[in-house]
Amino acid sequence: QVQLVESGGGLVQPGGSLRLSCAASGSLFSINAMRWHRQVPGKQRELVASIISGGSIYYADSVKGRFTISGDNAKNTLYLQMNSLKPEDTAVYYCNIVIRHNNYWGQGTQVTVSS
Repeated sequence: QVQLVESGGGLVQPGGSLRLSCAASGSLFSINAMRWHRQVPGKQRELVASIISGGSIYYADSVKGRFTISGDNAKNTLYLQMNSLKPEDTAVYYCNIVIRHNNYWGQGTQVTVSS
């Protein structure tokens, strides 16, 4: 059983920064990928950033240069550093870990970018 708990969301002004955290627990062996997604009501969930086993990192074009995905193995925690936030970044952000090709999801954390 794998559990993911996100934190760090909130209200921030345009141009501001937030760091999302995703604390993982359980059987974390053989991780295939670690990802952050986001979803706006009425729209499909969007892949924002991912780290694939082997170290390859992907960013959606909309966040490239502003967001950074990273992980702390000692703390079993995945992070998403978000800088230069824009109103269009407003969404519920979800972390997702793929272990032996099984997907595990956190509960989501709301990020609102507004003045």
